[in-house]
Amino acid sequence: MNENHRQVLQMLATGQITAEEAERLITALEKDQPMASPGAAESRHKAQSKYLRVVVDADDDDGPVRVNIRVPFQLLRAGVKLVSLIPELAKDKINEELAKNGLAVDVAQIRFEDLEGLVEHLDDLTVDVTEKQRKVRIFAE
Repeated sequence: MNENHRQVLQMLATGQITAEEAERLITALEKDQPMASPGAAESRHKAQSKYLRVVVDADDDDGPVRVNIRVPFQLLRAGVKLVSLIPELAKDKINEELAKNGLAVDVAQIRFEDLEGLVEHLDDLTVDVTEKQRKVRIFAE
């Protein structure tokens, strides 16, 4: 364990930061460490792309509200693969129902390769929104 990791864990132990903040700091530290070879960097990069995370912290009239959603990318991949098993007639019906609910999506156009490209780029995604008593964070981990 290097000194930076030790400092993050010490801050966590003393209550200066939360466990989620410690996790994000350690992840950031690991991304900044140099790799032995380009292949190792790529495999490590892929290993860190396991979840899409949405965290919402808010205070309303009823008290604090906390939402913490962690969606495995494997679930998204499995869903896209399952689309290929849906019969064409059913795809038309699904598209109609989605359109009725305001989603103009053609499920026949969803391709696994497109999802993989999206997942790769999500590593670079970080959305932080802070407004008065609300904080929303979306990121890949």
